[in-house]
Amino acid sequence: MKLGARILKTGLAIIFALYIADLLNLPSPVFAGIAAIFAIQPSIYRSYLTILEQVQSNLIGAAIAVSFGLLFGHQYVAVGLAAIITISIVIRLGLENCISLSLVTVIAILEVQDGNFLTFGLIRFVTVLIGVLAAFIVNLVFLPPRYETRLFQSINLLQDEIIRWTRLAVRQASEHTSTKQSLRKLKEHHLKLNQLYLFYKEERRYIKNEKHVKARKLVVYRQMITTSKKSLEVLQRLHLHENELSKLPEQFHIMIQERLDFLLTYHEQLFLKYSGKLKPDHKAWIGQEEYLQRNEVMDIFAEQIAISRENDEDEEFSSYHLLHILSRILDYEENLEHLDTLIMSYQNHHGDEIKLEIEDSIF
Repeated sequence: MKLGARILKTGLAIIFALYIADLLNLPSPVFAGIAAIFAIQPSIYRSYLTILEQVQSNLIGAAIAVSFGLLFGHQYVAVGLAAIITISIVIRLGLENCISLSLVTVIAILEVQDGNFLTFGLIRFVTVLIGVLAAFIVNLVFLPPRYETRLFQSINLLQDEIIRWTRLAVRQASEHTSTKQSLRKLKEHHLKLNQLYLFYKEERRYIKNEKHVKARKLVVYRQMITTSKKSLEVLQRLHLHENELSKLPEQFHIMIQERLDFLLTYHEQLFLKYSGKLKPDHKAWIGQEEYLQRNEVMDIFAEQIAISRENDEDEEFSSYHLLHILSRILDYEENLEHLDTLIMSYQNHHGDEIKLEIEDSIF
């Protein structure tokens, strides 16, 4: 079993909350621990938002519980009605994530037997607030998440797998079932990339220059994710039309294989370029001299369609499926070129910063 940073931080937040509540001699410090559990979030910014939301929702729950306690006393029906009203108001205000903790506050206040609901409500609210603040402090100080590092490494790892399977698929060397299983895992990995990107995007910068730098980074990382998605679509098409691919004329098969080899190498070198491991003066890519332009590829494609129709080779040459493959490859190529442009633009302004940050994170 792997213990992640969030699991460790949850345990520390509970300990910290219980310790502070006990230090202040608050009754039932366990509620501070419960609040800390609900308040731990995957990013510092989300922890900050959670504090605001939890304070609002618990104020609502405490106010309703005190009101019902003063009106109806310690009655089970009053607890249920207070819970219903609390849920309705919290949902109305868009604080759905805080329903559980606000209901804990309601029940904790209405359980009091001596009728001193106002004082007890204030104590319970303070106890819950301590738990929420304890979770925020732990999240801020202990192992603060470095989502940029995780994002870059995840994109890089995903792309390595896609490149490996694409090279096998275009050579008809991969086993059908294995490729299918890998495609499913690669799609799941890509979905996680979007979540990591969102976490990184939510991280706040408070210095003007840092905000500007991060805005540029977000554009680059967004394009990295998009380009990886395009390469995954190419792999999907190669897998889906593997039978048709094997029946292609030899010149087309070789053309697709060489073009993909070039693009995959290009993609690999873009990651090296971004991380500062490629020479700044390196501009020509391997095989670029003999590389066919997009319009030349389409001209060859149109010419082959005409030839196949003249020779009645419809069964041997499926222009429909080939068009699907070619369109994905050309789309992938355009996104690679756009990514290259963005990386060059970023390096012209902040190249040294990228090199230092990535090297520190990987090694």
